[in-house]
Amino acid sequence: MIVPMSKVTVLVLETDRDAALERLRDLGVIHLEAIRPAETEDVETARREWEHVQQVLEVLPRTAQGQPTGQPPEAIVRRVWEILHRRNDITDRLEELRYEADRIRPFGHVDPTELRRLAERGVHVRWYRTGPREVVRVPDGVVRVEVARDKSAVYFALIGTGDWGKITAQEIAWPTRSLGELEQEISRLETEQQELVRELERYAGDRAAIAELAAEFEDRFRLAEARAGMGVAGQRVVYWTGYCPRDELPRLAAMARAYGWGWIEREPSPDDRVPTLLRWPRWVEPIRPLLKFVGILPGYHEVDISGAFLLFFSLFFAMLVGDAGYGALFLAASWWGRRRWPRDLVRLGFMVSGATLVWGAITGTIFGVQWPNWPLRVAWLTNEDHIKWLCFVIAVVHLSLAHLWNIVRFGFTTASLAQLGWLGITWTMFFAANTMVLDRPFPSFMAYAFAASVGLVVLFMTPWPQLKTEWFNHVMLPLTIVGNFVDVVSYIRLYAVGTASYAVADNLNRLLMPMLGSWRTALIAAVFLLVAHALNIALSLMGVMVHGVRLNTLEFSGHIGLQWTGVPYRPFRRVRGAQLPQAGETR
Repeated sequence: MIVPMSKVTVLVLETDRDAALERLRDLGVIHLEAIRPAETEDVETARREWEHVQQVLEVLPRTAQGQPTGQPPEAIVRRVWEILHRRNDITDRLEELRYEADRIRPFGHVDPTELRRLAERGVHVRWYRTGPREVVRVPDGVVRVEVARDKSAVYFALIGTGDWGKITAQEIAWPTRSLGELEQEISRLETEQQELVRELERYAGDRAAIAELAAEFEDRFRLAEARAGMGVAGQRVVYWTGYCPRDELPRLAAMARAYGWGWIEREPSPDDRVPTLLRWPRWVEPIRPLLKFVGILPGYHEVDISGAFLLFFSLFFAMLVGDAGYGALFLAASWWGRRRWPRDLVRLGFMVSGATLVWGAITGTIFGVQWPNWPLRVAWLTNEDHIKWLCFVIAVVHLSLAHLWNIVRFGFTTASLAQLGWLGITWTMFFAANTMVLDRPFPSFMAYAFAASVGLVVLFMTPWPQLKTEWFNHVMLPLTIVGNFVDVVSYIRLYAVGTASYAVADNLNRLLMPMLGSWRTALIAAVFLLVAHALNIALSLMGVMVHGVRLNTLEFSGHIGLQWTGVPYRPFRRVRGAQLPQAGETR
């Protein structure tokens, strides 16, 4: 659920400003809002220093075997930046040298000094490049020597005395250095580049010290930002404005009484940019890593669909992967990672792998093989039309949940009547999809239900006072209704992607099974099967991230009116020793 917030203002004497900031940072519950522009020179300096250390932390290798070097963190940061700058210089220089070497390589190891000496004696050598089928006319008294040829070009040299004018071919300028000299410098720079990488790896054991230094600099930046963004009331009073979870207000009130601060608490207005803090029941918490990976967060005035997201995502995952063998592998990976991965990621892995195991078991699919006599197999699910119909049922249930949710949220208002109309339209689209895709009869009574539903939407989708400014929604209503039909039909992707995954695995099995006759060919087939199924698993997971996430974040979210406009709740608090809550995290 989205934690209710209050907008608070804290007033203190100007002489108590720094002490009050330290105490507010120790309290760590107010998401500060800048009252004045906080882009001062002090803030920018603190930001650059923090980002400077943070970038060093990001490039240090992550390895548990590294031992600390014992050097001061500041010295390590300076040296790492020297390594990064030198490495970038080497990369740029190598790019230039390799281009030059590739340009002259067809002409071999020619010393440009010798070419210049020949020119001084009146013997001119020029290099050219032309297409393999182009005909180049060579002047009289000039010798053509072809030096190299490939599919795209012919390289040749013309040798003669005097000036023979322009040749209809691309002339290649002489190098300033020979190919051998270029290759030697390339080799030297590549060696230096490898040495820099090894030196960078030696600092991997200092990650903890650098992380502590980064946290210290972030603390300085946050403090400078809060100081610069405060408001001034008169000559003696300064104040800060921000947002505080309502259940934390007693702690703020107690601190204000203890230190003689003034404070004001009020309800945020619809125009306020209120941060979102999510707190979930334990069973919903596994959705956190997925929302964090996708980078989405509901707005404060929106609705938290995390529970429904998790349940339907698990179902979508199972249908898109659709194989009990793969589900068993995911379950084993989750078990292996229970001490290595974050707890919520492991729990999410157990949920989706368990759902995949169940779906694969009732469809009788194990590693791309259908088992007709599998005891848990449900024959009804082996019919393609039945699966397509099930996809439409999931669609209408999923989207209907969105509109019913809105009806409960809006209560006894005209907006609820509009949502009731959209609910009827969604069911009409469900029967229309069955008719168009599965050739099932369209119930006659749904025509009347559709007309009544459209009437409710037309009458109540826009509040009457706003009709003058939002009339365009009514003009677009036919397209919106068509979009509703498309949303229902789009759930057929659960069948399409799941079937494609099975087809790939099945064809691979059929192709390689005949090789199991002898142990030699069986070994080769086993290797190919392992690689092929690993690739199919990767493709299945990509399908889950594209389609399983999409049906929640676009189709369902669109019907419930969720735009994912959330601002993460980031309270003003000490960074060292405390991890700021991310999207969906409880504190």
